[in-house]
Amino acid sequence: MPHSILWSVILALHIISVMFWVGGTAYAAIIMRKSLSLLDATQRNSVQLQSLGRFFRVLMHVIPTALITGWLMIIHEGGFAQAPWTTNLMQLVGLIMAALYVRVLTGPFQKARRAIRPQPALFDSIRNQILVIMALGVIAVLAASLGHPFL
Repeated sequence: MPHSILWSVILALHIISVMFWVGGTAYAAIIMRKSLSLLDATQRNSVQLQSLGRFFRVLMHVIPTALITGWLMIIHEGGFAQAPWTTNLMQLVGLIMAALYVRVLTGPFQKARRAIRPQPALFDSIRNQILVIMALGVIAVLAASLGHPFL
């Protein structure tokens, strides 16, 4: 594979990963919540657990892909010492988002999965943490935009 095609594929993988990560959080936190209000509590809990479980499984692949492709591009462009502040901001925000994902997955989501009747407050906690991840994702996208001069 020619050199430029390889880096185009790496960039595409990075953008697609971020798209799933940030877009998925927006869907999970904003859109899905309105639809769930139409269901009774038992159905709502079941749909939330199944949807979030699937989403979190996808993120197990998406997050490492986003981070690794980002780091590969940094190395390709001259290394971490040469990276502009916007790239460093994206990297920092991505790492914080990844840590928050692990926190929500191993904390409130596991509690909800193990509970016989998960309480709404538990799902609110998950949603609030997903909203924080989404907001940080928007900051990362803004940093990417700031760091890309138009020709």
